[in-house]
Amino acid sequence: MSKLHEDCGVFGVFATETRDVASTTYYGLYALQHRGQESCGIVVNDDGVLHDHRDDGLVDDVFTKDVLHRLGEGDMALGHVRYGTADTKGRVNAQPMVVNHIKGRMAVAYNGCLINSFELRSDLEMQGAIFHMNSDVEVISYIITRERLSAPSIEVAVEQAMNYIKGAYSLVVMSPTKLIAARDPNGFHPLCYGQNEAGDYIVASESCALDAVGATLIRELEPGEILVLSRKNGIQSITTHCKKCDPSLCVFEYIYFARPDSVIEGSSVHEARAKAGEYLAKEHPVEADIVVGVPDSGLDAAIGYSRESGIPYAIGFLKNKYIGRTFIAPGQSTREDKVRIKLNPISSVVKDKRVVLVDDSIVRGTTCERIVKLLREAGAKEVHMRVSAPPFLYPCYYGTDIDSQDKLIACKHTVEEIEAIIGVDSLGYLELEDAKKIAVGRKCDGFCCACFDGKYPTDVPTKIYKNRFEQKLSEKGETKK
Repeated sequence: MSKLHEDCGVFGVFATETRDVASTTYYGLYALQHRGQESCGIVVNDDGVLHDHRDDGLVDDVFTKDVLHRLGEGDMALGHVRYGTADTKGRVNAQPMVVNHIKGRMAVAYNGCLINSFELRSDLEMQGAIFHMNSDVEVISYIITRERLSAPSIEVAVEQAMNYIKGAYSLVVMSPTKLIAARDPNGFHPLCYGQNEAGDYIVASESCALDAVGATLIRELEPGEILVLSRKNGIQSITTHCKKCDPSLCVFEYIYFARPDSVIEGSSVHEARAKAGEYLAKEHPVEADIVVGVPDSGLDAAIGYSRESGIPYAIGFLKNKYIGRTFIAPGQSTREDKVRIKLNPISSVVKDKRVVLVDDSIVRGTTCERIVKLLREAGAKEVHMRVSAPPFLYPCYYGTDIDSQDKLIACKHTVEEIEAIIGVDSLGYLELEDAKKIAVGRKCDGFCCACFDGKYPTDVPTKIYKNRFEQKLSEKGETKK
């Protein structure tokens, strides 16, 4: 793992009449592609009949014109883009998940990670449940359908299910007649909704997806809120689970995950990253000729660094726009090979220059080392690395794929040692307290910074593995019989 990855992006449409909601969802998922490039899926609701298609690959590859045509028209749709960890890859884990149940069909898509997934799954298996996926979405689906047996409505079933599922989740559920969105009580990841000129309601992980389909942001769901869209009752908000705990939005949504043109809880992601760059310039000044950002997520912070320091900003790398985020490539060796294909330094810009190189993070250091080497080979006289996040020191249990300190370079080495490993003349990280201040104008207080400071806003899971059926017997300490 050389960069970070997050689980998914969700998108839902609740239309005023039957129309091509599949295409709307396609464009919405396209805007959320940065949140997951492993697999994607769309489910269309045509008057209670669900048509779905899911597969591995990018949105543009999976949803051809013929596939979208086969999905047909409907009055609701649900979409999902997914990044799968090494243990949960494959088409079988693609979302949304479609459930056939005595109370009716249901489609479920979510972003996040449950901290009690192992316990819930074990209990369900002991009750006779059969699992086909290595994803929390199947656990969530079982809990909702179990509650639906006694609940008077699907939204009440979701409300009751939230008493059992713990951790991070931005959830969208589609029944034959309703579209339901829910955000965990901590509000770890964003979830918002808006409306287009036709009156259709859109639910999405980020506001950039609303922009992509011509919708205007109404607001974000509050932590713990359940939003219900139905023909009979219009819009309903269920706040039973609100204000049960302090809000804990993942600070890395601003630093890296979200698209810079998104607005999260009233704060521009672009401006937050630029503010991080300004703080970096104050904390770690250096004499240099140019400031260069690592495309794409380092560019905004580089602009901020330049703005505060007065050192000219320059485009030092050309990015191949047809290569996805480096960390999403399967297998470490493949990721490393893709660095050179993905980024190429502009020699005329960096040659004989003292370069301030700004990136969003250093996880393992592999990608960073290769980028610095590219600059050196292009003739850079000095390279001063500035990172718009604090050093990663602790595992994350809420959707960012840092499950072990063994993978974190800052846990093993001092700043001086990391400088030598990645080949820079100096290295500076953003201070933790400044990371908490980058979201200017944010309407909600409280961040989750557990991967930086080890202060977890929830209980830490005692057992994590969901992939025991993917392990060899020898890895589990069992003997063949």
